[in-house]
Amino acid sequence: MADRIIITGASGGMGSVACEAMARQGRPVLMVCREAAAGEAVRKNILERVPGADLLVDEIHLDSLADIRRFAARHSDETFAGLFNNAGTMQRRETFTEDGFETTFGVNYLGTWLLTDLMLPHIQPDGNIVTMVSLSAMFSSAGAVFRELDRSFKAGTGGRASGKFSQLGNYALSKRALIYFSIALSRRTSIKVNMADPGIVDTKMIRLDRWFDPLTDLIFRPFCYSPAKGTRPAVNALGTGLTCRYFSGTGQAPVARRYLDDSVIDRLWTRTAELLGESGR
Repeated sequence: MADRIIITGASGGMGSVACEAMARQGRPVLMVCREAAAGEAVRKNILERVPGADLLVDEIHLDSLADIRRFAARHSDETFAGLFNNAGTMQRRETFTEDGFETTFGVNYLGTWLLTDLMLPHIQPDGNIVTMVSLSAMFSSAGAVFRELDRSFKAGTGGRASGKFSQLGNYALSKRALIYFSIALSRRTSIKVNMADPGIVDTKMIRLDRWFDPLTDLIFRPFCYSPAKGTRPAVNALGTGLTCRYFSGTGQAPVARRYLDDSVIDRLWTRTAELLGESGR
């Protein structure tokens, strides 16, 4: 099991494609899904196309800090070749995780942060950590990220992280936080840490559940990337020898300078570790 790769959101459009891509490379995968039954269905489909693929399925709820810790405990005696943080959400309305965090920020950033921190000791020194980010991050700001983090601290004291909410805005700030997180992590470990931007992909994620969705589906979706094309940057990043790079399309580049504010990177890391009760390595 030493060369198995963890892929979260494995039953979704891009997650399932990533699992199959790894299987075709002969790489074992731990398919991590919100619902194990959905993961088993995807696993069965992949096995029909890639007989003999080494695929295991496990369940995790990234909207529950306790469940993330249970997942890490189940795999505490294993070693992995990599982690692909693919799972994410974009809530239409302000909803909350069981810990009181706004769901989009709680799942995309806080859940991913905690899972990565807990699994880090179990990833090989020459392994890869890849986190799904988004160009939408540039439409947010460090200030917005810290305001959401402050609301999360209020939730941690028994309240709720209620505040100004925007479906696209909260998604963007969660992705900006993940870019800062990836930069910070790359500086704290010898493991290769990279970001993958899939572009705009034809999955359920881009459905806004608004009255104009049928119109945008007709006009806009034909120009979206397929899940296979959207997954390509992550697949490339999982096999790279580079670290702290931004993978998109068929290539990669240094992280944009707009994200390279050391005071923001370090403070966000420290504050998040404090919120989640972790050392932050």
